[in-house]
Amino acid sequence: MFAEVGTSSEGQGNLASSDFNGYSGQAFSPMGEKDRFVLPPLFRNAVKASSDGKILCLDKHARFNCLTGFGLSRMPELEAQLDREEDKYGLDFDRDTRAAQLFGFARVPFDDSGRFVMPEHLRTLGNVGDALFFQGGGRQFTIWNPEELMKMGDEWAAAKAACADFMAKGKGK
Repeated sequence: MFAEVGTSSEGQGNLASSDFNGYSGQAFSPMGEKDRFVLPPLFRNAVKASSDGKILCLDKHARFNCLTGFGLSRMPELEAQLDREEDKYGLDFDRDTRAAQLFGFARVPFDDSGRFVMPEHLRTLGNVGDALFFQGGGRQFTIWNPEELMKMGDEWAAAKAACADFMAKGKGK
């Protein structure tokens, strides 16, 4: 079972094109049978369209103690970011190391219901427990252990309130 609030991508066409308006809203998913999680429809539909299939890209967030998710359509953007950084830093730039950081994400398949198995190394890096909170973030979304989210500062007040609301309504059980 999962819960969500926000905007849906259904009816928006192919999100891998310039029509992609980003990820927004919040959703919650407890761990289910066989230690699987569910990518809620709010995010699943956008990822499906932006990956031209059922591939969720997951990685450790660069600054926060959470994970980040996105579709394969972000790959050209990451390549452009790599080029910009190389232009900015010149000879001091280690393109190989930075490329490994940007493109080291896991490609995680999910089924029609959104069920997926979280890779163990990402469970560890994101301190993933028995539930996930999804927070839209434009070109990507963050995936939180609710306990880790609650440790964040006041700038995360809206996300923390939404997560607490999902949990209070029993959506996290």
